[in-house]
Amino acid sequence: MAKKIILDCDPGHDDAIALILAHGNPEIELVAVTTVHGNQTIEKVTRNALAIARIAGITGIPFAAGAHRPLVRTAEVAESIHGSSGLDGPELPEPLFAADPRHAVDLIIDTIMAAPARTITLVPTGALTNIALAVRKEPRIASLVKEVVLMGGGYNVGNWSAAAEFNIVIDPEAAHIVFNESWKLTMVGLDVTHQALATPEVIAAIAAVDTAPARFVGELLDFFGTTYRNAQGFEHPPVHDPCAVALVIDPTVMTVVRVPLDIELAGTLTLGMTVADFRTEAPEGCTTHAATALDVPRFWAMIVDALVRIGDPSR
Repeated sequence: MAKKIILDCDPGHDDAIALILAHGNPEIELVAVTTVHGNQTIEKVTRNALAIARIAGITGIPFAAGAHRPLVRTAEVAESIHGSSGLDGPELPEPLFAADPRHAVDLIIDTIMAAPARTITLVPTGALTNIALAVRKEPRIASLVKEVVLMGGGYNVGNWSAAAEFNIVIDPEAAHIVFNESWKLTMVGLDVTHQALATPEVIAAIAAVDTAPARFVGELLDFFGTTYRNAQGFEHPPVHDPCAVALVIDPTVMTVVRVPLDIELAGTLTLGMTVADFRTEAPEGCTTHAATALDVPRFWAMIVDALVRIGDPSR
């Protein structure tokens, strides 16, 4: 039986690929897509999500816009990586349908409350504002979701500061709420996603699919590769967000360990740091986990396979 997920995202080049992977893999049933501030403003990332839906042929599920700013702090965007639209590079089509009129937080709550217990996995790949607001508004969802598998953080490295990863540091208070809830949570952080590099071999395999969605992904990676080289010095761009989807598809694609995790809220130099306590074995009752290693060939094979399965919806 396919695994039901809500993808909470801020497209974003790697979010776009995560959405395509979720749609194109038979092990996943995408039941809703919600957007959150992050890589660009909520208006831009929501339009991007709807444009991706048209490119990939995603229909019949609700897309809803969510929080336009962090819980406490001033909104930041990642224009240096994702451009002024949040999805610079390819030409985006006009969406074929409008966003659901509900706020993303209400769509998340409604979807979880209407489903059998522990059948829906939350997959946040942006700031954790929507997820924090949802569990504060309706605390019962903490016991009703199957788990939370998020892209964010990193126990050894940061990217928006020396200590913190972008998705966490732009709303650390929301991250603190989400990491300290009672649900099972797995952090797919930079320690793993920096292994998911779009090398020339990967780009060639995607190009060989030769469909409109595959060409779209190629254009994404071309732009993303340039900005990552210029902004962070990567020879090949790391493709973060699909890693979280890949873990839901096949938990054996990564090594995951149970470890206490928390979010630094007070440090002058370490605000937003995801602190992992590896000193001893995780205590009884610990519900947080961290991914530590990725089977890179299998990960990219999933993405290529999803593109093959999607085909060319525009034809």
